[in-house]
Amino acid sequence: MTPGVERMGSIDPRLAGARLMLSRVKAVVPVMSAKGGVGKTLVAVLTALHAARMGRRVGLLDLDVTSPSAHIALGVDPRRLQPEERDGVVPPEVAGVRFMTVAFYTWDKPTPLRGHAVDDAIREVLAVTNWGELDLLVVDTPPGLRDEALDTLEYLPGPRVLAVATPSRLARVGVERLLAILEEQGVDRYLVENMATGPGSLEELAERYKARYLGRIRYDPGVEDALGSPEKLLATEMARDTEQIARKLLEQLGL
Repeated sequence: MTPGVERMGSIDPRLAGARLMLSRVKAVVPVMSAKGGVGKTLVAVLTALHAARMGRRVGLLDLDVTSPSAHIALGVDPRRLQPEERDGVVPPEVAGVRFMTVAFYTWDKPTPLRGHAVDDAIREVLAVTNWGELDLLVVDTPPGLRDEALDTLEYLPGPRVLAVATPSRLARVGVERLLAILEEQGVDRYLVENMATGPGSLEELAERYKARYLGRIRYDPGVEDALGSPEKLLATEMARDTEQIARKLLEQLGL
């Protein structure tokens, strides 16, 4: 379906608004996974934190509107920290990163949205969030290959997808499907292997689907205790591996 064209044939002005809000963002990187449980959110959070530490102007958008969790990793209490209203919604800064999440409005209460309601929420967030000038916007997308994840690619200008998978057979099969879809759609794509316990095993898969393999992130049991503190997260083994991923990604993006 053409972006902005509804089933009834009407144009959704929110998508034009989203393009305007993102017009001063140099690179938009949706972080995607074909299934949950592969560490996608932490990869997104750490990539944003590292890029900010490297001097880039960075935003992080949690678009998992039914089950947001990036704020938990960052230690953000949505009852205490709120965006400003100024020509839209201006994301607050957390550890040097401009951060936006639907949790600012749900206060971590369940949001049992389904179907079109999920899509509407995603469009609304994109349309109202005023990012200003950014070098990089990292988007934590809903997990899986459902409509809300794939439609998001149509709503974002020039997306360059960072796919996350683990070495497990189930994750491998899933990310292969994701890479095939991205190749068919002509979307720039990168692959990261998370929770690795041995030598990298997904390089061949990246080569097959013409994705740039950015490397592997070793399994780190200490991450759990670091959740809720950007400083502690950045001190983990996972963060050290992710720093190299972030450097390669910025180089690939010309940032």
